[in-house]
Amino acid sequence: MTTWQTIWHLLRYRSWRLALTLVVSLLLYGLTVVPGVISREIFNLLTGDAPVRLGLWTLVAIFALSAVARQVLYCVFMLSSTLHRHLLFGLLRSNLLEQLLQRPGARALPYSPGEAISRFRDDVGSMQSLLGSGYHLVSSAFQATIAAVIMIRIDPWLTVGVFAPLVLVTVLINTSRRRIVQYRTANQVATSRVTGVLGELFGGVQAIKVAGAEQHVIGYLHKLNAVRRQAAIKDRMFRELLDALSGNITDLGAGLILLLMAQSMRAGTFTVGDFALFVYFLPWASNLTNAVGWMLVSVRQLGVSFERLSTLLQGAPLAALVQHQPVYLTSEPPPLSPPKPASHARLESCTAHGLAYCYPETGRGIQDINLHLPRGSFTVVTGRIGSGKTTLLRVLLGLLPKDGGEIRWNGEAVTDPARFFTPPQSAYTPQAPRLFSDPLLDNILMGLPETQVDLAGAIRQAVLEEDVAGMPHGLATVVGPRGVRLSGGQVQRAAAARMFVRGGPQGAEVLVFDDLSSALDVETEQRLWARLFDDPERPTCLVVSHRRAALRRADHIIVLKDGQVEDEGKLDELLARCAEMQRLWHGEISA
Repeated sequence: MTTWQTIWHLLRYRSWRLALTLVVSLLLYGLTVVPGVISREIFNLLTGDAPVRLGLWTLVAIFALSAVARQVLYCVFMLSSTLHRHLLFGLLRSNLLEQLLQRPGARALPYSPGEAISRFRDDVGSMQSLLGSGYHLVSSAFQATIAAVIMIRIDPWLTVGVFAPLVLVTVLINTSRRRIVQYRTANQVATSRVTGVLGELFGGVQAIKVAGAEQHVIGYLHKLNAVRRQAAIKDRMFRELLDALSGNITDLGAGLILLLMAQSMRAGTFTVGDFALFVYFLPWASNLTNAVGWMLVSVRQLGVSFERLSTLLQGAPLAALVQHQPVYLTSEPPPLSPPKPASHARLESCTAHGLAYCYPETGRGIQDINLHLPRGSFTVVTGRIGSGKTTLLRVLLGLLPKDGGEIRWNGEAVTDPARFFTPPQSAYTPQAPRLFSDPLLDNILMGLPETQVDLAGAIRQAVLEEDVAGMPHGLATVVGPRGVRLSGGQVQRAAAARMFVRGGPQGAEVLVFDDLSSALDVETEQRLWARLFDDPERPTCLVVSHRRAALRRADHIIVLKDGQVEDEGKLDELLARCAEMQRLWHGEISA
């Protein structure tokens, strides 16, 4: 879709709101004709140069009524235009968020969260300039049309001269479009870099302070802000330059018209009332000229914003950005219902053959991985740092799109792992769990109704009951951003409780742990695995770990090295024949 097509499709959303705003705007601008016509009548009445049909007090009453009507219409216009603008903002942001949520979980954002927020805020916000310019252009065109009809009846040639600058301004904007795009792109990119770095700084305050790098970080931020300042100045200055040139062209044209009107008055073909009316209408021609200029600039700049927003879509068509869907701005949205779980397919075996994935940035990943998970098994994946353990789990669960291989559940091919491997098929705890600055209860439930889950059982399974009892407000304790008020072990066990609670009454068929016990002490880890194994209906477990407690309990161990399976089997067999496993077991290399 081109920029114009995208804009047109977007403006068709709630088109009645746009139509209402334009009608009110046209009425508002149309009423501004009244003071000019009344001024002409009053001057003709005072000079006697032309007959007047209405008396002085009648003209004053009409003038007062039109002023009151304009104020009322202005309030209605501001309300309607504001609602319309925020409806379109909401639509764009809803579509963007929907597209991001449809992406594989580990590859949802192509940029840092800070830069993505910048695009949600600034690039979507650029619609405001276009809408303002559009309202101004339509209203100014209507206003100028009324003025032109009245002025042509007085003097056609002078009327043509009044609107001649419009052509020059249009040519000026079109010849400057390359620089408009260039400066706007540089400004938006520089702003996104600053926002992205700020987001990372806020998330890494502790690392910065520990490294004593405060001054270096501030210096780097100063450099980025200097680049942003220069880009913003160039963007703003060029737009102001175009505005000034447009205004000067209009003003020069107005000066020429005034000289010509003076000649007509001297010749007796132009009354004082006609002169007053033309002077009153001259700014209207200027407004139309400026409106055309601002509109053309806004469209160019919005094209840059659409291009930047399309990168967040990551391959989805630009039409997805402006697809119509409900936006609840003036009413409450319908209550959310819990997502319907996928059909429960009892696991007998889950297999994967030839799984492969390559990170585009580094060229590393996994290749030709085979996996077999029989019902009730406890499979451990281990290996040194960077061997591909987490990547394997993410590809299996659909959090990364596999480049090759197949996955089967009870012999049936899984075509969409991201949708299939959800509760009650599987539940997952990542290596670095994410908690939100909300009560612990909300972090565990994540929207599930408390009455429909075994909350107490999930907390006990995660060995979290004693910690909850010791918290000042129990499950209502607010954990802080990313769970900073909890210890590392509490964060991991809270994430484990979130996983256990999503299994339903019978529990998930497969539990996937990515290095869950790395922040747990030995005793807590032993209790967690013991409770899991004591369950008579123990679920199938796929665990990434290098800890001996997990390796000893494993039915099957897969040793990864450089993204491939180095060896696999039981612990005793691997310790006897696999040098990589021996080094991992004795701590000679870091896992």
